[in-house]
Amino acid sequence: MLKLGILGLGEGRSTMSAALKSDKLELKMACDMNEALCKQRAKEFDFHHFTTSYQEMLDDSGIDIIGIYTPDHLHAQHIKLAFEYGKHVVCTKPLIDDLSVANELLDLSNKTGKKLFVGQSSRFFEPMKRQRSDFEKGLIGDLVTVEAYYHADHRWFLGKGWSLQDSFKWLYGGLSHPVDLVRWYLPDLEEVMGYGMLSSNGKKGGLKNEDTMHFIFKAKDGRIAWVSGAYSGPVQPQTRDSEMSCVLRGTEGCSQGDYMDLRYAITTNTGEEQIITFDHKLKHYFRFEGKSHHAGEYQNYLEYFVDCIENGKTAYPDLKEGINTVVVMQAMDRSLQTGKPEKIEFIT
Repeated sequence: MLKLGILGLGEGRSTMSAALKSDKLELKMACDMNEALCKQRAKEFDFHHFTTSYQEMLDDSGIDIIGIYTPDHLHAQHIKLAFEYGKHVVCTKPLIDDLSVANELLDLSNKTGKKLFVGQSSRFFEPMKRQRSDFEKGLIGDLVTVEAYYHADHRWFLGKGWSLQDSFKWLYGGLSHPVDLVRWYLPDLEEVMGYGMLSSNGKKGGLKNEDTMHFIFKAKDGRIAWVSGAYSGPVQPQTRDSEMSCVLRGTEGCSQGDYMDLRYAITTNTGEEQIITFDHKLKHYFRFEGKSHHAGEYQNYLEYFVDCIENGKTAYPDLKEGINTVVVMQAMDRSLQTGKPEKIEFIT
């Protein structure tokens, strides 16, 4: 059984729950610079193998995988150290914030033989898993276009000091989810055009960057996709809409995965219409208060990564795909600034 160390116990809370409930891997150590948070998690999970030193975790030869859930600007250095100490890596999104280190990380992964999997959790939620499975079965025919969005009332984020810094952008913190869903189906994007604004609610709350955005993408084969994000205002009632959805429109059918609502709908190539809910899995996905942490999908992706390592397969999104999703988002960022379409130049 592979053994896991977790770095960063804010978002890493879900990963702790995922690992402790899994029969495919063992939680060996948890780490955070904040000792009070370590003690809080130790009490919450009755797991007491924690440290405030990342070096101590790196030095533990019994750890096979390190899960990285630290602030974005620290990811690259933490990934590099994990590779150098012979660990596989799970890293939360967005993967890195500085593309100048991308080739160094790719070279290091090849040199050490250690794999990285991006914790792009939205792919591992039940509606999106079912949507992908039906797509691969050909139930909607050939893909024509993808529409994905993440609209949420995240004004509660304003209570977190870091959300008011100049560096915080919902483009990376929120839109990385629907962008990844688009790239899952249209990996060869070549151009993006978008508009964004900072809403009055966002300004009032102290945000510095856009909280309302719409983008159109064009793939190399001419197909198009749409991504939207809005984060500082009320959302539609759940019976009408979902905070995050992915719509696939095909030549013979159409499907929609509604993320937080555990709901899936499809019109198949036979004309049959289905609406499927997964309420029986609520306790698997949502284990804490509200729906602010969804540990079930973390467990799904950790177990997927373990299976891939043990079977010599690549777990997607891998290091290169994670880097190139950042390439896409940086092109989106440029388009917001220039007001023009921007080319997407992938790192190969």
